[in-house]
Amino acid sequence: MILNAEKLFAKLRKRRTFSHGIHPVAHKEATAGLAIRRIPFPPRVDLPLSQHIGAASKPLIKPGQEVVRGEPIAEPGGFLSVPIHSPVTGVVKSVDTLIPTAAGPKTPAITIETYGGSTQEVLYSAQQDIENLSPKELVEAVQHSGMVGLGGAAFPSHVKLLPPEGSVIETVLVNGCECEPYLTCDHRVMLEQTDAMIRGIEMVVRAVGAKRAIIGVEDNKFDAVKHIETALAGHPNITVQAVVTKYPQGAEKLLIDSLLDREVPEGEIPAKIGVAVYNVGTLAQLGSLIPQNRGLIERVVTVSGPGVKKPGNYMVPIGTPLRFLMEQVGADIDSSEVILGGPMMGMSVASLDVAITKGVSGVVVMEPQLESDKLKTVYPCIKCGDCLDACALHLNPSMLGQLASSREYEAMEEEYHLNSCFECGSCSYVCPSNIPLTQYFRIAKSINRERHAAEAAEAAAELESQQTDQSTEKSTSEAA
Repeated sequence: MILNAEKLFAKLRKRRTFSHGIHPVAHKEATAGLAIRRIPFPPRVDLPLSQHIGAASKPLIKPGQEVVRGEPIAEPGGFLSVPIHSPVTGVVKSVDTLIPTAAGPKTPAITIETYGGSTQEVLYSAQQDIENLSPKELVEAVQHSGMVGLGGAAFPSHVKLLPPEGSVIETVLVNGCECEPYLTCDHRVMLEQTDAMIRGIEMVVRAVGAKRAIIGVEDNKFDAVKHIETALAGHPNITVQAVVTKYPQGAEKLLIDSLLDREVPEGEIPAKIGVAVYNVGTLAQLGSLIPQNRGLIERVVTVSGPGVKKPGNYMVPIGTPLRFLMEQVGADIDSSEVILGGPMMGMSVASLDVAITKGVSGVVVMEPQLESDKLKTVYPCIKCGDCLDACALHLNPSMLGQLASSREYEAMEEEYHLNSCFECGSCSYVCPSNIPLTQYFRIAKSINRERHAAEAAEAAAELESQQTDQSTEKSTSEAA
């Protein structure tokens, strides 16, 4: 009897997690218990026209024009695009300002000067009855809201509500794992914006035609699990389940594995197996914005790390300059290393003139490091296998790293599934030789993309040349 119970428990544990992965120090205690607070409105906001995957937004306003908080100031640049709404009441200073990005290159942005004497109420909104909206109307409403995935990918949310032809969504998974160290904004959203999150879940379930929704939360947030369970009374099609705390549990394919014991085929999306995955912050915003017919103008951002004097979960207007935010939390902005996102998958910024965009879930400020710490010696691979045990997708990071060193980028892609890697950083984290494997993989992917683009351009040019030759031959034949 005891043996059977142990087998049952092992089976349940296996269902609620995935194989491999790592356990980095969480560093969440500084902000996990802190309620969401609003920071002051900055003197100006910089709104990049490209804050999401897809085509950049197109400005609707001109310099010198006054705008109110919540007003649309840029329209979608295509289907895979979303509008931008003004996060402040103020006056437009420029529609083509070039501001730096976390990645480095500058990008066009709308700059608005904030009216200091304004109450900054949201003046651009209108009630709408979401219960009577058809699935098509819900999709349109989501696009009009400017919503993108707030977990970091910034993929336009309305596109995910339209599964590919032939796909039928049966289950909506709600990602409340938040496995990145330091970040706790999703945790606080689940505790403080529960009703809005549930409304968002119901809208998405109805829009995609799913039968049920499951909220997955790592078991280091049992307070959120219990709170959500209480709030779900009267919602029989929505359940919450704790999953094992492990990185990178929040990756959608791994969460599907943990909760549903299903595998998304390589190169496919979750819709292929009848699943759609959404971040809890995204759904909470949808549940709040859509009934008011409002646009996304602010988001919750965790600001933490040893270089922050006042860590917390802050409601930050989209477009807030990072320098202003750092000043508000008492960060050492002269010598600290600042990371947008979490320390595992986030990006270190070279300039504090970047803006908080829709996809920024956290800002981690690290204390100044000694030069010897920054430039750790990279040693040869010792074939220890730690990176293989860490890789949740069961790739071979060691071999990929060796191929990258030999610049065999094509073999990495075709023989060792490079494109399956989502750059979680687990392999780099555990490598005793300090080999920056994840950085190698990013470079390899970039080079392969350039190669594919060049091959496509060459093929198009060859096809055009052949068509020209055929046309010339036809003309000559007809003339004869």
